[in-house]
Amino acid sequence: MKQENPWIEICPGIRRRTHAHGRTMYQMVAELAAGSRMPEHQHSQEQIVHILSGRMRLIVEGTPHELTTGDVFYLASNIPHGVETIEDTRVLDTFSPPRDEYLAIDEKERNSKKG
Repeated sequence: MKQENPWIEICPGIRRRTHAHGRTMYQMVAELAAGSRMPEHQHSQEQIVHILSGRMRLIVEGTPHELTTGDVFYLASNIPHGVETIEDTRVLDTFSPPRDEYLAIDEKERNSKKG
């Protein structure tokens, strides 16, 4: 992907940037500041969380899982999950099907910078 995708704040201390996407997959990099939290949420996409660096707690259906550099975690569709960041963390998230709402936000942000 040659186009420059914008950084988008998901919630305080957590931002994401689309890395790549296709017809059936979407991938993003997320940067999470130490102490940040993502409230519990769920989505129809399957998700693979790959910790590139750092340490965080992924809370899946109320059960905490501490993840660190190199760890990978699979989330099935519609499973409630949230995050507590223990130290600055960088994550590669892959979703299937794509996060169309994220792609739409990227496009809107790119267009707002043009004019």
